[in-house]
Order: sequence, then structure tokens, then C-alpha cells
Amino acid sequence: MAVQIGAKTPNLKVSEWIQGLPTNIDKEKDNVVLIEVFQVNCPGCFMYGIPQAIDIYQKYRKEGVTVLGVATAFEDFDKNTTENLRLLLTEGKVIGETLKALGQYGQLVDGDKLPYKIPFPVAMDFLNKEEGETSQTKIDEIIQANVPGYESYSPSQKADIIERVKQYLKSKEYSAHTFDEFALRGTPSTILIDKKGILRDVAFGTNDFLEENIKKLLSE
Repeated sequence: MAVQIGAKTPNLKVSEWIQGLPTNIDKEKDNVVLIEVFQVNCPGCFMYGIPQAIDIYQKYRKEGVTVLGVATAFEDFDKNTTENLRLLLTEGKVIGETLKALGQYGQLVDGDKLPYKIPFPVAMDFLNKEEGETSQTKIDEIIQANVPGYESYSPSQKADIIERVKQYLKSKEYSAHTFDEFALRGTPSTILIDKKGILRDVAFGTNDFLEENIKKLLSE
């Protein structure tokens, strides 16, 4: 089951810390922790999510906020790799749809590099190779996390939803631990944890309330 808001946050399970000293939730006790979850091949992550996380880091790193990045992969497994993450963090190079989109908006330097550096620690999510048949439990978990009011749908609508989930799972080469553990709906996503290690918020996409929520947690 996915971690619930208000529950103790488990430690991250990652394959490798690519940038910064290895750390984890239990090592950041007494700090508010923001985890920025992104994919290397995700234009919106670099246009919205990561710049916002950098802004939070710059404003609040001395006020008791720890910002961590986790690069995950729930699609495009040939692009969302550890190797491409390492290129991003060491040389600033972007690839795929990120390269195309940021290039169109004039947000790159030297053709394929970010004009800024990500300043906080970044890890690669732990990926499990998917094998065997899709379980009903897994299907139910995805529906519960992503389809509000599922029980109110008609039998034919439910059957259609189940079939779409099955097709989605068939297309997945890997299962990303952090992505699944927090029932994320896509990237960019933010995970917000209070000073006591309690999960307080999980948000997908542009998060207009992130800074406000961080200020509230700092005051507690």
C-alpha cells in the first residue's frame, strides 16, 4: 500500500546518490524535507518543478529545509536512465523531449545544456525489473490511487478502466520504488515531510501552494 498522508515516512530506497552526500529521511530529523521527483525526459520537470525546488533550496536551506531530488522512471526507460541523469548533473546536458522543448523556448546554452546547476543532492530511484503476470492487487492499488470515485462507475466503465490499467502495466519494463511507494501520478511531483518525519503532502504538477505549506511546517 502507498504511504498515507499523516503516516511516518519510510526511508527512500534509491539505486545510487549521483550528486551530494548520501542521506535519507531519518538523517534529516528536525528539518522539513522536500523531495522533488522528476524524470530526465520530462520537459515540465525542468520548466516548473526543478526551478521551483531550486528556489525553495536557495530561500530556506538555512532555515531548516532539506531539498532532495529523486530521478525516477515510469516510462521512456531508454531515456530516463542513470547514465543520462549523470550527464545532466555533471555536464548540464539534457536529452529527448526535454532537449526539444527547452530548445524551442530558448532555455538552453551551447545547444543542449541547462543554464543553471541543480544545487541539492540527487539520487536515482530504485527500479525493479517487472516479471510475471500482473496481479489484481497491483491493479487495485493503481485504480485506488488514480481514479477517485471508482465504485460509482458502471460495470462497463470499470471494465474499461481495468483494461487500461492492464495495458499500462504491460508497457512497463520496470517498477520505480519511490514512484510506486508514494502513489505518484506523474512528474514533476513533490513530497513534503515535516520535522517529525510525517508525510504531510504529495502533489503532482505545478504546486502553487508549496512555499506556503513549507512556511507552515517551519512554524510548527
